[in-house]
Amino acid sequence: MQRLDARDLAILRTLCTEGRISKTDLAARVGLSPTPCWERLAKLERAGVIQGYGAQVALRAIGPHVVIFATVELDGHRAEDFRRFEAAMQRLPEVTGVWALGGGFDYLVQVITRDIDSYQRMIDGLLEEEIGLARYYTYIVTKSVKSAPPPLDFLAGL
Repeated sequence: MQRLDARDLAILRTLCTEGRISKTDLAARVGLSPTPCWERLAKLERAGVIQGYGAQVALRAIGPHVVIFATVELDGHRAEDFRRFEAAMQRLPEVTGVWALGGGFDYLVQVITRDIDSYQRMIDGLLEEEIGLARYYTYIVTKSVKSAPPPLDFLAGL
């Protein structure tokens, strides 16, 4: 685990909301001169604290879509059962997030696709593949209420 100080957290907070900020503006924003700021940024990248940079895309501008969450239960619970399911999830571009869960369900799966029909075709294909899918429960997102960067200060214990 990387030990972060207040300056590192300020860099991360800024990048979470302004990923395209110039290095010079980033340095000014966090109260450092450019060279020490760049060195900290490079250190955070090398340590894997910063995993990458990306754009937030307005999906409505691209075309119609639906966001779906599905809870999944598997037939079996051996390591091979989990590997088979996880490999199947990796192959599907419409599956944008998969989380293994403790508790009543085995996985939470996020799907972004054109419509409900395309989602159902994906599920039907998974059922035909016999990847160990016992049950799935579908939850359709009707609106986004909150999407925020992680609470970095809280997680760092500050």
